[in-house]
Amino acid sequence: MKKISICIPCFNEEGNINHLYKELLDITKKYKKYDFEYILVDNGSTDKTKQLIKVLAKKNKKVIGIFLSRNFGPEASGQAAFNYATGDAIIGISADLQDPPELIPQFIKKWENGYDIVLGRYIKAKGNFLMNWIRKSFYKVFKTMTNIDMPMNVTGFGLIDRKVNNIYRSLPEKYRFGRGLIAWLGFKKSYIPFKKQPRFKGVSSYSFIDYIKGAERGIFGFSYLPLDIMVYAGFILVLISFLFILVYLILVLFFGNPIKAQIPIMLAIVFFGSIQLLAVSIIGKYIQVIVEETKARPTYVVAETVNTK
Repeated sequence: MKKISICIPCFNEEGNINHLYKELLDITKKYKKYDFEYILVDNGSTDKTKQLIKVLAKKNKKVIGIFLSRNFGPEASGQAAFNYATGDAIIGISADLQDPPELIPQFIKKWENGYDIVLGRYIKAKGNFLMNWIRKSFYKVFKTMTNIDMPMNVTGFGLIDRKVNNIYRSLPEKYRFGRGLIAWLGFKKSYIPFKKQPRFKGVSSYSFIDYIKGAERGIFGFSYLPLDIMVYAGFILVLISFLFILVYLILVLFFGNPIKAQIPIMLAIVFFGSIQLLAVSIIGKYIQVIVEETKARPTYVVAETVNTK
């Protein structure tokens, strides 16, 4: 009998876990030819999430609880869930019920038809207009800068085959952007549209800063275009500066000093200083990635597990 692992990263989801678990049971009990396991990763929650996971694990040995020693970020909890998954197919779903569990049968059907990766692609997101615009803009920028085909509005909600997960888990990098890595791997993909729903209960812990950090992981982890832009910009600015100096010397030779230089000099200092600061900042970000990789620290630390072998 083949096994399917359902991976659920959790952070302060005490109001959602039981409802999600019940919905998952209602869906998976219809499949007699598959064995299911439910992997819930608690990412350092400060509410009753940990206790609720333990209660579910005590009632059902197929519920696996992974408890991280602190909050290591959303990428870490997802990675932990995929590392502990033993299924022939692995399904990732958020605990807040924004990802509709009723899509799971469609994921499984696509997988049975030979697709290695099946991802949900939301067509309408309820929420802040500004955040929706930022998300769309990021997908466009990411695709342009990396030449990796990551379709717009694709999240971590979906299914991957075990062979894909084996490769995904073996990737050694610590500075991870999971959606980008799945897109980078290739394989045969399919996408299923759905409407993203509001959280069932509670408030999202994913802040605007988290979105910025995720975008940084995607851009600096997959593209050297920012460095290339700085090289080209530097060359163009040097050329413009040389021409400006040449023209200014000609004006001085033939007309004396017709230009009052205080304002142009001040503007030039501010402009070139800003360009230099931007260039140094971009280089600093790539150095940060190098430092993170060379530290070789684990992506997360597991404090406790339940129902693991």
